[in-house]
Amino acid sequence: MQINKYIVTSEYEGMRIDACLSIISGLSRSNIQRLIDEKSVLLNGEVPKAKFKVVENDEITLYYEEPKEVTLKPVKMDLDIVYEDQDLIVINKPKGLVVHPAVGNYENTLVHGLLYHCKDLSGINGEMRPGIVHRIDKDTSGLLVCAKNNNAHISLSSQLQDKTCFRKYYAICHGVFEHDEGTIDAPIGRDEKDRQKMSVTLKNSKEAITHFKVLKRFDDSTLVECELKTGRTHQIRVHMKFINHPVVNDAKYSNKKLIDESGQYLHAYYLSFIHPSTKKRMEFVTDMPSYMKDYIKMKEGNYE
Repeated sequence: MQINKYIVTSEYEGMRIDACLSIISGLSRSNIQRLIDEKSVLLNGEVPKAKFKVVENDEITLYYEEPKEVTLKPVKMDLDIVYEDQDLIVINKPKGLVVHPAVGNYENTLVHGLLYHCKDLSGINGEMRPGIVHRIDKDTSGLLVCAKNNNAHISLSSQLQDKTCFRKYYAICHGVFEHDEGTIDAPIGRDEKDRQKMSVTLKNSKEAITHFKVLKRFDDSTLVECELKTGRTHQIRVHMKFINHPVVNDAKYSNKKLIDESGQYLHAYYLSFIHPSTKKRMEFVTDMPSYMKDYIKMKEGNYE
């Protein structure tokens, strides 16, 4: 366990403690917020709220345990690598692949494949999620970026927190959308009736914002582009259900007849962020998967 003490200088006066400590410690803001929740941060000897604003000469104490050495066994996988350099790797994840080990899925995850391919990954998220900056659901396909070192991880995490990392998805949804575009601003939290689900709720929830744009209408479904402004668990799936347009083939959030057992028709096709080292904006686009293309071909001729 490390114990680090920092004295707030004038340049940070009036800044939230989570933002201030993120800058001076080098840890991501989300990581700092977690440490505050765990009472591992003290401000002048007392536990603060993340939104508390610091003043000059405040003393911040940070109790921080260095990430454990990764002990997961690397597994050789045929990864679809879109881009790679010494700082990061962008993967086009296929449907059916779990991103990192968790209850019920401790083997053959993307993390196992990355450990075989990269050898070195950032350790900020601990031994079970090395390199993982953000994730997409098991049965959602598409782009995600992973960090090879802690500096890259901190930079990418900060961009997600500051909403300067942009993510867009293709989603095929039930029903015909009335509006060509719109914004869903509805907080998401754990579903009280089913703890394995998320739901739109005011209780123990976090802000969730999804922008959508209609790309093509069919007789009983719609292809939409969804852009995330926040990154809550199952966000697009929950928001589409909330507006009565659940994602096609989504066994968890739709009561419509399933096409098969392969999972929701949702694909993360666009990813953009500032490179941690070069500071240049990078953009990546991947093609729609074949099962979604096949669905659209089947529906062609019945859209507006």
